[in-house]
Amino acid sequence: MTAARVNLFRAALRCRCPRCGEGRLYIGLLTVRDKCEVCGLDLRAHDSGDGPAVGVTFLLSAIIVGLAFWVEFTFSPPLWVHIVLWPLVTIPLAVIMMRPLKAALVAMQYRVRSFEMGL
Repeated sequence: MTAARVNLFRAALRCRCPRCGEGRLYIGLLTVRDKCEVCGLDLRAHDSGDGPAVGVTFLLSAIIVGLAFWVEFTFSPPLWVHIVLWPLVTIPLAVIMMRPLKAALVAMQYRVRSFEMGL
């Protein structure tokens, strides 16, 4: 497939290669592969930087604080409930949000700044 035929939004949500849309982008949780296992795209030059972490932090903090206020004012639980509940909710949501957001930034870099990736 050519780069123009791959839907970057779909590739990012599925955490797939931005060129072919088929190869897995990650090894493990958040480590980007050196190259695509299907089309051979060299992914070593990607640089998503701190963008995904900042985006997840801003969005998730607004959601969690809103939910914490709602729980507090609706149910008035003891403090220990907040201490136990919010880390259990925040950490998985952060990882779930980070993977496609980082994949989207790698895909956008492939599409817009492909010369920096050596293409």
